Amino acid sequence: MTKLATYEIDIVKSNTSKLETVDFENLVFGRTFTDHMFYCDYKDGQWQQPKIVPYGPMTFEPSARVFHYGQAVFEGMKAYKDEDGNAFLFRPEENYERINKSAARLAIPEFPKEYFFEGLTTILNMDKDWIKSGKGNSLYIRPFVIATEPAISASPALTYRFMIICSPAKAYYTGGVRVLFAEKYSRSANGGVGFAKAAGNYAAQFYPTSLAQAKGFQQIIWTDANTHENLEEAGTMNIFFRVNDTLITAPTSDRILDGVTRKSVIQLAKDSDVKVEVRPVSVKEIKEAARNDSLKEIFGAGTAAVISPISAFEHGGDIFELELKSDSYAAFFKEKMLNIQHNLAEDPHGWRYKI
Repeated sequence: MTKLATYEIDIVKSNTSKLETVDFENLVFGRTFTDHMFYCDYKDGQWQQPKIVPYGPMTFEPSARVFHYGQAVFEGMKAYKDEDGNAFLFRPEENYERINKSAARLAIPEFPKEYFFEGLTTILNMDKDWIKSGKGNSLYIRPFVIATEPAISASPALTYRFMIICSPAKAYYTGGVRVLFAEKYSRSANGGVGFAKAAGNYAAQFYPTSLAQAKGFQQIIWTDANTHENLEEAGTMNIFFRVNDTLITAPTSDRILDGVTRKSVIQLAKDSDVKVEVRPVSVKEIKEAARNDSLKEIFGAGTAAVISPISAFEHGGDIFELELKSDSYAAFFKEKMLNIQHNLAEDPHGWRYKI
């Protein structure tokens, strides 16, 4: 059990707010941040007193282990506000469990549950005016932890900093996303850290994704590292395929992130009597389905993007265009998800967490 130094949060409020300077209709994702941030240091074998301070730069030594050995994990969450001004999180227990699962894989100490939820609710109440009502509006929340010990020997750090920062958000992707099916590069491998939200997972994607973008595609759908024959995950999203009226997605594994949006889509599909298959999905199968017109749609699912339809994919020189329909599963499940998140529909599974 991780020891705690104290539970009380030390709060320093910002003297001024940036809120009035923000154009909420023209936000660039992840570039604008709220007035406050939460942090808590780990040293001497225990988490210290958590703090909330005005958002701003922090100082770390050049030898901080995170810069050299990549001990860094994070989460992606969102807060939503209904028309009555009530604010909600969406399935935050899942994020709490996953960040500690990610941390354990990178030899980072578990962050205490009471600190996590008290930190979240306190900072969100302080910056509640940054959460705007209306579908499509949200406050993106980024909890993360980094190794801060100043040492360049290759071993786990003895000190860490856990932080929460927040950024107002609108749509991550607009319109359909064009993707490549990976043929050479891999996102992760068996026994690796693909299931964790480790910072290095994303850094390793940037180069092959830049090559895809140079060809006119926004993202890559990653294939298994051993054979490149099975489709597994897209860039920042889990991936779903609709073949006729069956929804298919790959099973989670060492290589695939156990996405909160992914499991929510699967549950919503079951609630709606949509047939769901969680099984390996081959490149060959999807190309053949595209050729015989049984492939109706592909869409990605993730916290930042929610649900993003795929408008085209390429593999082996073959390009397949997909018609984006208003009655798609992607549109159907996105509407259901947003209605739950914004308190516009019943929440039979208890996913909303009122702040």
